[in-house]
Amino acid sequence: MPPPVATQSDSDAARLLAQATFGPTDADITHAIAIGNPAWITEQMDKNATPPTHELDYRNWIVNALQEPFQGNARTEAWFLGALGGPDPANNLIIHRDQLRQRVAFALSEIFVVSTQNTLIDQFPNGAAYYYDILIDNAFGNYRTLLEKVALSPAMGVYLNMLGNQRADSKQNIHPDENFAREVNQLFSVGLVMLNADGTPQLANGIPIPTYDQSTVKAFAHAFTGWNWFDCQPDPNYGQFDDCGPDYTTGKDFETPMSAFENWHDNGTRGPDDLPVKQLLKYPGAQNGGALAAGGNAVSDLKFALDNIFNHPNVGPFVARQLIQRLVTSNPSPGYIQRVAAVFANNGSGVRGDLGAVVRAILLDAEARLPLSQQGDSYGKLREPLLRLTHVWRAMGARHTCGNDTVYKNDDGTSYTLHYAKQAYRYAGYSSTWSTDYFIGQTPLNSPSVFNFFRPGFVPPGEMTQRKLYGPEFQITTDSGIIQVSNDAMERAAYLDVSDVCDASDDFGDVRIDLSRDLALAGSAKGGASDPADRLVDAYNLRFMSGQMSTYMRGILLAYLNPIDATWADGNEDWRRERIQRALYLILASPEYAIQK
Repeated sequence: MPPPVATQSDSDAARLLAQATFGPTDADITHAIAIGNPAWITEQMDKNATPPTHELDYRNWIVNALQEPFQGNARTEAWFLGALGGPDPANNLIIHRDQLRQRVAFALSEIFVVSTQNTLIDQFPNGAAYYYDILIDNAFGNYRTLLEKVALSPAMGVYLNMLGNQRADSKQNIHPDENFAREVNQLFSVGLVMLNADGTPQLANGIPIPTYDQSTVKAFAHAFTGWNWFDCQPDPNYGQFDDCGPDYTTGKDFETPMSAFENWHDNGTRGPDDLPVKQLLKYPGAQNGGALAAGGNAVSDLKFALDNIFNHPNVGPFVARQLIQRLVTSNPSPGYIQRVAAVFANNGSGVRGDLGAVVRAILLDAEARLPLSQQGDSYGKLREPLLRLTHVWRAMGARHTCGNDTVYKNDDGTSYTLHYAKQAYRYAGYSSTWSTDYFIGQTPLNSPSVFNFFRPGFVPPGEMTQRKLYGPEFQITTDSGIIQVSNDAMERAAYLDVSDVCDASDDFGDVRIDLSRDLALAGSAKGGASDPADRLVDAYNLRFMSGQMSTYMRGILLAYLNPIDATWADGNEDWRRERIQRALYLILASPEYAIQK
């Protein structure tokens, strides 16, 4: 491939932002054009220039300043604050702009999956927030560091059963749980088959070579024993634990990494059921051939096991492919994967696993930056529903409106106040942020299983199966899902505007877009053919489709929008709103918009 394209056209800037943010805004496009794509990425990765937005910071404001309980809906608000950016609700002078960090963290959350569909995690939204903050803080850090922080996070410990995992005892029919041991290999790092440097499977007699077998999973499960809540107290009489978390009063257990308890750890020497030698992943150059010898402790054995995974040759192409899929295209070429995997192996300074360098390589690679005229027809990715929602909200200046400050009583007679009146950046509401799973079938950190909302290897039926093309997001694009997303687009475009009159009985309000920002683009006279909507369509082409709208689609839109004139006004409503609402709905529901290219 040729070197990265250095042009700074408005369409290329918008396209980079579509890949690297939760949706371009006019201001973002202007800024990216002014400083260039590489400088924009550098700025986004600079913590001083763009400080990270943390969910637990939002929690602290909710609990300490507003004196509200930090419930699941508030954690969802915290996620949207990061995704949408803009003024901080506690201090509007602070502007959240860490879009690339937030976008990569979301991509990582769909690889290192933890879900609030787990009942215990759902009861502790601070635990989900703590976990997500790990992804935010390590989005541009080292993969090995991220792997360990994920492994020791209480939310992951609960979700994949590493928390409380104890060494084998056949007399009590106790066996180390294999859940985390299996998924950390299959889903987080190396995958099921050996890969070439370009992500293609290695074959023996035409058959893919397995990366590991069940005995490997068993060995990892034994190596990962001995971890529990940080405040557990061993009971000397029973070998169990007293006063173990989670603490329903403070929830602190979910915000502190798990601690090691040696009596529960299999170090190969403590009993007849211990594994004296644990054979982990075998590959050329693996430390000690991948064999974990007896005599270590929970901390040292965890380190050996994670190092064994981290240095496996599969990790680079495995991580590269999935991050490319989440950000750029579902079907990256082997060359694209190999170039990014090479950066994972060595960031240019001899460092392996530098995720910041990997993300930069993904976004500046020629396959991400070449114009569509030089790409094949399999290039691009289906936009997942949540990203469509954040896109329209960011592009249309959405903010929270309406709501009340309402006193609620607890069962014990105490009371608290929920503050939703005049909270423009709380991103609350049952018709918007709190019910995204119902409206569009997707809520952050709420996938139905550890396999995410969709699998990276999903191949849709029909032509894509015939051409062996991946389409992960199509797995949740069911008949009903298509209708849900289309109906939701209509709701956003036509019925949730910031100028709408508030319902006095609506305690929570909703997130609404600002149609008035584009009135000048919609027309300047009385509409009709003599006052066409071309400026509106062209602005939305750049804002929503990175300037890639076909001549055919543009013609259809203008043919429909141009006849709208002053006679369409309903009461005091501006006819230009009719053009804006219909243009938004038709674009957001269109096949051309649905595929990010």
